[in-house]
Amino acid sequence: MYDAIIVGGGLAGLSAAHRLRHRNILLVEKDARYGGRIRSERRGEHWLNWGAHVYNGPGTATGDLMSSVGIDSTPVPGSLAGLAMNGRLLTEGRVETYPFRVPMSWQDRAALLRAGAKVRLAVMKYAKVAAPRDGEDYRVRQQRIYDFLGDRKFSDFVGELPTDADALFRPTVSRSAGDPEQVSAGAGVGYFHLVWDRSGGLCRNVVGGPSTLPQTIGAGLGDSAKLGAEVHEVVHAKDHVIVRYRHLGEEHEAKARYAVLATTAPVTSKIAPDLEADVREALGKIQYGPYVVAAFLTNETTRQVWDDSYAIATPKRAFNVFFNMSNTIRAAEHTRGKGSSIMAFSPARFARPLIDRSDEEILETYYRDLDDIFPGFAKLVDEAHIQRWHQGLAYCFPGRGELQPTLTRRSSRIMLAGDYLGTWYTETAVQSGFAAAQDILSALAVPDALVTA
Repeated sequence: MYDAIIVGGGLAGLSAAHRLRHRNILLVEKDARYGGRIRSERRGEHWLNWGAHVYNGPGTATGDLMSSVGIDSTPVPGSLAGLAMNGRLLTEGRVETYPFRVPMSWQDRAALLRAGAKVRLAVMKYAKVAAPRDGEDYRVRQQRIYDFLGDRKFSDFVGELPTDADALFRPTVSRSAGDPEQVSAGAGVGYFHLVWDRSGGLCRNVVGGPSTLPQTIGAGLGDSAKLGAEVHEVVHAKDHVIVRYRHLGEEHEAKARYAVLATTAPVTSKIAPDLEADVREALGKIQYGPYVVAAFLTNETTRQVWDDSYAIATPKRAFNVFFNMSNTIRAAEHTRGKGSSIMAFSPARFARPLIDRSDEEILETYYRDLDDIFPGFAKLVDEAHIQRWHQGLAYCFPGRGELQPTLTRRSSRIMLAGDYLGTWYTETAVQSGFAAAQDILSALAVPDALVTA
């Protein structure tokens, strides 16, 4: 019998498995690779990227994980607040000046200034609420963040905006894969805090590309992990858990004292039919938004206008943010090297009209916008690839905090882990994986101390 079985080889499951690596464990992942929605591929010194691309640094759970497995990260260089709108490209300067530097009506400018002042004040309050406190469990801090402006929508918080003002706000809020009409006011404010303040958390790139992290952890698990193993049931027995899965065309049944379900909320609810009723109900209320991502490898040999930017918001386009994945390379080189790795990101309402189209149709749409912003971009492209995530990210909706005590309660042999358990995405994945593993280690040291039902 295993001490623990971890279902899911994304960052949450891998974090749990790494923390439990000295115990008798098994990790099962249905895909042929580790990482889940973290996906990158090396191309020489560059890497194409389709998923999570910025991470927390030293002093965080993610920083601890990277240090433990020997992965290097570097602060994201360049601007995070570029803007391409109404024929104007801005890659430097204070964001407060943007309404006066981008062509738009005075009505839009006035609305932006009013709403911007309101958001900036809220960001200052959010920073105080979100600040970590000595000795505080991350779950307590997360609950406090959920409760901040957590009872209304971001769109209600800023009020009705004219067209250009509304368009300028959307790229930042919808990075969560939810629209301003879906996301809580506090979550929307949190995203502005993330963009405006690099100390807010997600501020580092993984050297070699994001997939370097999950691939390294997965490889370190050796025979304790199985790829291509799809779990279809996890149930409680008297004093253990039974996990049934299919691997290499054969059905398997494994037993463990505990299990960690590091899968999305819908999958978790589906494969664990005897979870407590209120937990299953809470899982059913988690809301995910879609996103479509394009990764481009270009071949230019001269300086480009995006070289000093990491993120450029692109309101009123098919994608809402242009990311320069080569920014780290640019910052380290003495002579401008060849090529760039670019990611175009379409979440929420931007994704819905694209997600069921063919790759060719999506790329054609992207190229029209890219060539309009950066004339001649399409001619520089050597490779272009599309990734669709129908359940891209779990976004924070009004009232989301009410579910948190139920979802984080430890009262059975099945633990939950995943980025849907918080608002910090990759950091939440690592934190929840670590927490599940620590609870199991404690329970193994003092048998049945964890189980109350």
